[in-house]
Amino acid sequence: MTADIELYDLSYLDTVPEDKLVVFVMATYGEGEPTDNAVEFWEMLMDETPVFSSAQDESTPLQSLNYIVFGLGNKTYEHYNAIARLLDKRLSDLGATRHGERGEGDDDASLEEDFLAWQEDMWPAFCAALGVDESNAQAGPRQPMFGVQELDVVDDDSLFLGELGEWLQKQTAVHDAKHPYLAPIATSHDLFTQTADRHCLHLEVDISKSNLTYQTGDHIAIWPTNNEVEVLRLASVLGLADKLDTAIMVEALDSAASKKHPFPVPTTYRAAFRHYLDICSPASRQTLISLVEYAPTESSKEILRNLATDKEAYRTQVSESVRNLAEVLELCQDDEGTTAAPGFFSTVPFDLIVESVSRLQPRYYSISSSSLTDPKSVAVTAVTLSYQPSSTKSRTVYGVNTNYLWRIHSPQDDSVPFYDLNGPRNRLQDKKIPVHIRRSTFKLPRNTKLPVIMVGPGTGVAPFRGFVRDRVHQKQSGKDVGPTVLFYGCRHSQQDFLYSNEWPELFKVLGEGSQLITAFSRETKQKVYVQHRLKEHGEQMWKYIEQGAYIYVCGDAKNMARDVQHTFIEFAQTFGNKSESQAQDYVKNLRSTGRYQEDVWS
Repeated sequence: MTADIELYDLSYLDTVPEDKLVVFVMATYGEGEPTDNAVEFWEMLMDETPVFSSAQDESTPLQSLNYIVFGLGNKTYEHYNAIARLLDKRLSDLGATRHGERGEGDDDASLEEDFLAWQEDMWPAFCAALGVDESNAQAGPRQPMFGVQELDVVDDDSLFLGELGEWLQKQTAVHDAKHPYLAPIATSHDLFTQTADRHCLHLEVDISKSNLTYQTGDHIAIWPTNNEVEVLRLASVLGLADKLDTAIMVEALDSAASKKHPFPVPTTYRAAFRHYLDICSPASRQTLISLVEYAPTESSKEILRNLATDKEAYRTQVSESVRNLAEVLELCQDDEGTTAAPGFFSTVPFDLIVESVSRLQPRYYSISSSSLTDPKSVAVTAVTLSYQPSSTKSRTVYGVNTNYLWRIHSPQDDSVPFYDLNGPRNRLQDKKIPVHIRRSTFKLPRNTKLPVIMVGPGTGVAPFRGFVRDRVHQKQSGKDVGPTVLFYGCRHSQQDFLYSNEWPELFKVLGEGSQLITAFSRETKQKVYVQHRLKEHGEQMWKYIEQGAYIYVCGDAKNMARDVQHTFIEFAQTFGNKSESQAQDYVKNLRSTGRYQEDVWS
């Protein structure tokens, strides 16, 4: 069985029979934190003396537990796969036995490739643990995970047309990840000037009529909608274009499955493609190999098999080209056209699509407003993403959510794909979007007297707009506020300098010692980035650090955040007279004590 960790009381792990094997797949996000659905389990397990249901031996209560673990992480982050590593150690300390090596997937490269490589060695360990002779296992016909039934009669009031959680019923009073709030967008405008090919939206989301609250530094989750071009593309190639509004029931065939339904049901094919399935994500190799037997011709079968088994072909034609499932299936037609004939892959069962395509997830944004000054309005700063992959210059790939938001802001702009902006049953009319708030540990120090150093190029400046406004509010309220320094970078001072009209007045209020230091990379012969400007002010920044300053970094994890951290290590060497290893330990200690915080992405 496959289980969502939050749906079970894992204090009963000590009762798992010795002839069973538990496989943990654990992701790490932020500052080495578990995902939301794993928090309760994590807190229980990491307790100094975790309490299990009936274990007699307090030192090794999990001695009968056999397990396998695979971690999901990203090497550009400081705490790469921390949750999987700590889980592995903790389970072992509690007496459990791991079988095979711990697997670690790197999302900066390819999680799927890491998983496929790991499972080659994992399966023999799995079979040995359960006493299964792998060599005698016979590959039988595919076993569907879901049953799909088309419904002739359905109560319209119970039909989900894209609603999440309890939308279909009366709006719940408590809004969270499972019950997002349909929030009005109060205002929106483009922050970029003098550029037609790039946009950066500033949105203000009204939460005044909900129970939602936030603190400066938190994240807002926005639930996206897939564009109609991709909805119709996939429906067409699967032969479902004429059945998009047919009601369907999708149910897990395993009676022990933790989730009976992959998304709200009954629903329609259209709602599944538009709201529930992540149809715009690149097709995985595992998905492609599962579709080979359904290819309609020998030629298309061979193309699919090649893409699924040849790593280089997959890399160039799918991964780097960012081709979604429908686009890959279009590649498999016998001629070299751009659109597959309608129904070309109509032999593919819909349950396989549900099984293979992951659920559409919310997109998270660092909140760019201050909860002290705007407690009922959440500001979002988001660059619209669209680009031509280097391997297929003729194609444009559109970010799912940012272009959805741009269409809401500018519904007549046909340079981006068309979206259904009204939502299911017109519930999103008048510029509404489904949202919830995710708590963050990215917070200003409680002691307002302490200096604050912020580094946030591009949209990485978003949370610092809130931080600076917090500090201004605190000073205007009569509090003693320490120096506030913001290092900000972009390409051009006259094109993409975010909130350029706001900073002068804000820093004027903060007064002496507080300043905005800018880096405009395209305005000088030699490109200048925030890390260069940081070095120029190294001696003063070190003085602030010695005074107890808190350091905040937001933006690109792969290059900027790494370079900035290295710069602070250099400060400890140059101005603190520390050796390289001492300087690295010093910055690590800043992190562990909460004085060096990151809100970064790859």
